[in-house]
Amino acid sequence: METAQIVLMRDQLQDVVQAIALSRATFNKIRQNLFWAFAYNILGIPLAAGVLLPNLGFILNPGGAAALMAFSSVSVVTNSLLLRRFA
Repeated sequence: METAQIVLMRDQLQDVVQAIALSRATFNKIRQNLFWAFAYNILGIPLAAGVLLPNLGFILNPGGAAALMAFSSVSVVTNSLLLRRFA
């Protein structure tokens, strides 16, 4: 049991199919979360560094950057919680 990748707790073979489907769904969520985390950072870091300051006079203040990072974390956790609907 300690070295197994899947442990069946019942004697139904259908549980293996469900475990594989759940692992695929989990891997897809990981990819989605990585995409959104990179997207937030790709947008947020240049804004915080002042890329738009010369042309538009806009710079993201530290409070706004912190709010953007908090929203990023909340969206990743919320997206991961959608796996609870997996059945």
